[in-house]
Amino acid sequence: MERNLALEVVRVTESAALAAARLMGRGDREGADQAAVTAMRNALNYVQFKGRVAIGEGERDEAPMLYIGEEVGMTESPRVDIAVDPLEGTNLVATGADNSLTVIAIADEGGFLHAPDTYMEKIAVGPKAHGAIDITASPTENLRSVAKALKVYVEDLCVVILDRPRHKELIRECREAGARIKLIGDGDVAGAISTGKATSGVDILMGTGGAPEGVLAAAALKCIGGDIQGILRFRNQDEIRRAREMGITDLDRVYTINDLAAGEVMFAATGVTFGEYLRGVRFFSGGAYTQSVVMRSKSRTVRVIDTTHYFEFKPKYE
Repeated sequence: MERNLALEVVRVTESAALAAARLMGRGDREGADQAAVTAMRNALNYVQFKGRVAIGEGERDEAPMLYIGEEVGMTESPRVDIAVDPLEGTNLVATGADNSLTVIAIADEGGFLHAPDTYMEKIAVGPKAHGAIDITASPTENLRSVAKALKVYVEDLCVVILDRPRHKELIRECREAGARIKLIGDGDVAGAISTGKATSGVDILMGTGGAPEGVLAAAALKCIGGDIQGILRFRNQDEIRRAREMGITDLDRVYTINDLAAGEVMFAATGVTFGEYLRGVRFFSGGAYTQSVVMRSKSRTVRVIDTTHYFEFKPKYE
């Protein structure tokens, strides 16, 4: 991929963010998600590539738009795989909480793990702790290893964890090890990316969340030199069957960052609600402000883009 396609698809994440932000705090998570999906799909069909959805809203029978395998774009080349989360943190938008994003990642064909819609246990860190994590080790061992890599005490570390009953023991062990904890309601892609931002105050993400979100987080972290490992955690036999149909044979495999996002990757995200990583959409009479991030693994370039949108002059798809 010679072109930095992330600079082109940031218009797509902006469109989805603008659409979803209209429903912020309205209590309508399904409506906000659908608005983002529709806006993202419409905008994707104006991008000059042939994109195949590798990570999307689900399979064709379950998702009428942006389903796995759907092709988008307006040209026949370059041919790429895309991973999308039109609205990461639907509950966050519905309640007006922080850290909701619209997200796209791009890779060469076959570059993304075809992650089934199941859970994934994850551990993620920024570039300074790359290589210091081992998901098969205990949380305490990982905290000590990351602290050593960052040249700080374990007590200085901040761990971001989804606030879920399943994480009771993880939270207990992190507290006993002496680490500080930031519990989040949703949005573990934003949580994982925050480990790579020095001013976020977050050093490591631990816990179990969505497997597709693990792939998106891997793409972002690869662009900045971070690290992530994951293990699929299936909830029932049906998920195991579907995973096998997708070509997954080793159900206990530890996936590295290069297993999740291979080769050159690009990443773009736009803030919907306010957060530590990106500012949310702010409307004014006749327009809105957005803030986005664009990353590319080939150059390790990270661009933060502040955009002023005047609706009178926007293309129809936006």
